[in-house]
Amino acid sequence: MTIILIAITVAVSFACFKNAKLMDSLQFNASKIIYKKEYHRLITHAFVHANWEHLFVNMIVLFSFGTAIEEYFKFTFGNKEIQYYFLLYFGGILVSNAYALIKYRNNYFYNSVGASGAVSAVLFCAIFFNPWNSIYFFGILPIPGIIFAGLYLLYSYQMSMKKKDNVAHDAHFLGALYGFLFPIMLNPVLFGEFIDKLFRLK
Repeated sequence: MTIILIAITVAVSFACFKNAKLMDSLQFNASKIIYKKEYHRLITHAFVHANWEHLFVNMIVLFSFGTAIEEYFKFTFGNKEIQYYFLLYFGGILVSNAYALIKYRNNYFYNSVGASGAVSAVLFCAIFFNPWNSIYFFGILPIPGIIFAGLYLLYSYQMSMKKKDNVAHDAHFLGALYGFLFPIMLNPVLFGEFIDKLFRLK
C-alpha cells in the first residue's frame, strides 16, 4: 500500500510540475470546495506537491513509517490491514484540512498542496505503536519517538498561531493527532498497551 501511494503521488506531482493548470485544478482551495462544490480537492491536493524537495521529504517519511505501519497493522488487525491503512491515510488527508476548510472558506486565493497531513498521521500512528523507537531528526540526530511527537505538536501549534510562513502547520498538527488516536478508535484496548510501552522504557 505504501509503495502504491508513493508511486501515485510521484506521478501526479510530476505531472503537475509540468502543467500549472492541472495543479490548479487539484490543489486544496476551501472556497472552491464549498462554493463551487469541487469536492475532489479534499483528496487530490495530497497527491500534488510544490516542488521536488517538498515531494522528496514527504515520500521519504511515508516510506520509512508507512512500511512499519503495514507490519504493525498486519500483526494487530490481521486481514483488515489494508482497509485500516486506507482509513488512516485518507482519513489523515481529510481531518488535517478540516480546520482550513472552515477558516479559508471565504478566501478564494488560499491554496495548499502536499501529503504532509496524511504523512503526519502515518508517522504518529507509528509512534503510538512504538513510542521509544528513535526518529532521526534531519536524518542524523536520534530522538525517541514520543519526545519527537511532543516537540512536533508544540512546534506545529506555535507556528500555526504565528502564521509567519506558507506552511500549513495546522494540517500537520491535526494529521498527527488523528494518526495517534486512530488505533485507539479501532480498539481502545490498545491505549493500555501504549501506556505499558511508554513506561516500560523499552
